[in-house]
Amino acid sequence: MKVKIKEIIDHGHSDERIVLNVIEDIDIGEYLVMDTTYTKDGNVSNKVRHPYWFPDKKIKKGDLVILYSKKGTQSETKNQSGSTSHFFFWGLDSNVWNNDGDCALLLHVNEWDAHKVKSK
Repeated sequence: MKVKIKEIIDHGHSDERIVLNVIEDIDIGEYLVMDTTYTKDGNVSNKVRHPYWFPDKKIKKGDLVILYSKKGTQSETKNQSGSTSHFFFWGLDSNVWNNDGDCALLLHVNEWDAHKVKSK
């Protein structure tokens, strides 16, 4: 994958955020972050919660993507290294990463299909 989870910072607090390293140029709109847990066997659970699908935006190799759980306005800032940090906000009223048993799941979704259910 062209993006990797670097870390979750301040989990369980109002400024909690997940930081992603961009390894190759991407459109971050092809990625989703979700919260899940682990099974009794220590495997990642299929019970996903709080999905966040990033909006379309071109991101360069070496940049950081920071997703806060709280409400806020999308922005970016140039780093001293010349890279850019891109800030996104989940818009939630509560923390996502509030338990040591939580697991951050990053998915690359470059193809998908949707179907609208019509009223009878």
